[in-house]
Amino acid sequence: MSNVTLSIGGRRFTIACADGEEGHVVDLSRTVDAKVAQSGSASQTETRMLLYAALMLADELHETQRELANASPAPAPSPEIAARAERIALRLEALAQKLEAQHPKVGHLDTGHLEDRTTTS
Repeated sequence: MSNVTLSIGGRRFTIACADGEEGHVVDLSRTVDAKVAQSGSASQTETRMLLYAALMLADELHETQRELANASPAPAPSPEIAARAERIALRLEALAQKLEAQHPKVGHLDTGHLEDRTTTS
């Protein structure tokens, strides 16, 4: 764990964060500080200042989620593009099989250490 000192609304806060996350936490604090400045709440009590910033950020998040929920899905590719992508995939598969036949060890690489990035949690 590391400690990082943040400046929000002209006040300093020292918090703990995971090693290597210091820059990210500082960037987040800059976002909060900008909301405090935007709301004009820096002269309020610390609690009220942070409450206003949190409410403004929550409102932005809510609006973004609403926009995403109402967004139109991406258009499907044209039949020509889909057919071309299919042909490319078939050619790549044929090349992979040819390479595996010529170099059997290549087709048996240990990929157990690689994580599956196609799944979502």
